[in-house]
Order: sequence, then structure tokens, then C-alpha cells
Amino acid sequence: MKKKGIAVLAGLSAAFVFAAYAEGIAQAPVADAVELQAREAWRENIVHTPVPEEACFHASYPSTTWTKVECTVAPNKPYTPRHAALAETVGDGVDYAAEVTPLMTKSVGTFPTVTDVTSEKDGSSNVYSLQLNSNFMSTAACDGISGCQSWEQFVYSSGEESAFMQYWLINYGDSCPSGWIAYSPDCYKNSTAVSVPKVAISQLANLKLSGAAVSGGTDTLVFTTETEAYSTTGKDSVVDLATDWHESEFNIIGDGDGSKATFNKGASITVKIAVTDGSTAAPTCASNAGTTGETNNLTLKSCTASSGSTPSIQFVESD
Repeated sequence: MKKKGIAVLAGLSAAFVFAAYAEGIAQAPVADAVELQAREAWRENIVHTPVPEEACFHASYPSTTWTKVECTVAPNKPYTPRHAALAETVGDGVDYAAEVTPLMTKSVGTFPTVTDVTSEKDGSSNVYSLQLNSNFMSTAACDGISGCQSWEQFVYSSGEESAFMQYWLINYGDSCPSGWIAYSPDCYKNSTAVSVPKVAISQLANLKLSGAAVSGGTDTLVFTTETEAYSTTGKDSVVDLATDWHESEFNIIGDGDGSKATFNKGASITVKIAVTDGSTAAPTCASNAGTTGETNNLTLKSCTASSGSTPSIQFVESD
């Protein structure tokens, strides 16, 4: 009888252990899903958390407190303006932009869905840029020069491991203002940069890039990976972005000098551009409104716009 009781207890213990193990297996994906949602919520929160001053900063999940870090020098490389909207693939003018009638104060670019993306190259693997670009503008930065347009880019460069703003005076002429680099007939210069990691293309869905502008104040870039966030700032008066920002282009393209990001066959990427313009109205999906000269090998599909507390546009590009 004693042996039988021991056997029964042993059987119950084994059943309990098995049940607990099975429950653990069942709960693991749920726990993983909860953690992923928490990280996405953190990424969304940190891009809307103001930095304390004009400087460079870093934050790590789950903290939303910015820590000041040393700024670095941005790469002396032009991320060129478009030349013509003629290509079939994305870039050099061929792209959607979120267009609004009021002035835009912030734009956030993300990749909500990334499917069958296994490789990307721009000369080397995992070399690309994320760019969030303004429209070509007529601002005081052109100093009244006929035909001149100002332009601002918020850039993450994987190859240079740097995030910064690049400013342009397009068709400014042969003599650039002091501190600007000639790219005849244009001029460009960079903000201070913040050092960032080189992120593999397999992590594309976790990346987020935002740009914000304050008239008479500071423009701010925030770049996030899965669990890290980086920020740099610059004076809005460099090209007066806040006074004429009506369109925002965001995409993954070549890493400067008009280069191309080439994805594997079958790759598909959903691009989302959310804007802040003081309204809840849906932006317009402006076609052939891209301003960058860099490209990728993907083809644009249809674009949809959404209204609400976070107005946005969303579109797919695929090979």
C-alpha cells in the first residue's frame, strides 16, 4: 500500500511538472509578444520626448530620460538632391511624400511591415541610409537669390555609423556662404552628429527616424534601434525649415553620393510617414514628390492616407 501511494504521488508530481512545463511553453510566446509591444511603445514614446538642450543624447530601453553624450563630426559626404523623376524604382524624385497644408512641425518615419528582406547592399552589405527629407523650400536662408531653394535632411547613415542633419542651398551659385561646402551650383553643410551603430538589414522593422523643427529655435533628429535611441540637434535658422515645411519624404536608400540600396529578389517593405501639423486631417499622398537623389531597387505600390490623432501615409515598395 505504501509503495502504491508513492507511485501515485510520483505520477501526480510528473503530471504537475509536465503541466507546468507545457504552460511555460504556451506562455513564452505571449511574454515575447508583450515585450515586443513594450519596446515599440518605448520607441514611439522616446521620439516624442524633448531633449533638454541643443546637444547630443542617448537613451536605453526602458528609460525615457535622455543622457548627454559627446557630439561627433558628420561625414563630409553629400546626400544629394534629386535630378529627375524618371526612374522606375524608388529615388531620384520617384517617391511618395506626406503633404500637408498647414506647416509641419514633426515627421516620424517607420517600417511597420518588412517581408522577405534577407540582404541589402550599397557596395557592401548592410550599407544604406534612412532619410527623412523636407520639400524644397523658399525661405530666408536663400538670402533673396533668384532660383535658390533651401532643403533639410534628417539622415541615419549605416555605413558612416552617424546620424545628423544635412542642409542645402540649391542653385545658390558659385560662391557659397562661409562654412558651406560647394557642390556647384549648390551648397551644403551638416549639423553636429551623434555616433550610432551599424544596424543589420534584418533589424529594419525596429528602426525609426524622426525630425522636428521649431521656428527660431532648434531642429531635432531622433533615431531608434530596437532598444537604443540617439539624438542630435541644430539651429532651425540654418535653412528655416519650420517656416516652409509642407512635405516629408522618408525611405531607405543608398548611403550618399547618389548611390543605390539594392535589396534581394522578393523583398517587400511597408513605409509609414506620420506627421504633426496641428490638425487631425489626413495628409496627401504626393506622388513623384521625393527630394533625395539616392535610390533603391524597389518599385512603389499604391499609397493610402489616414486621419486622426496621428495623421499619416503608408505605402508598400517591393521587388
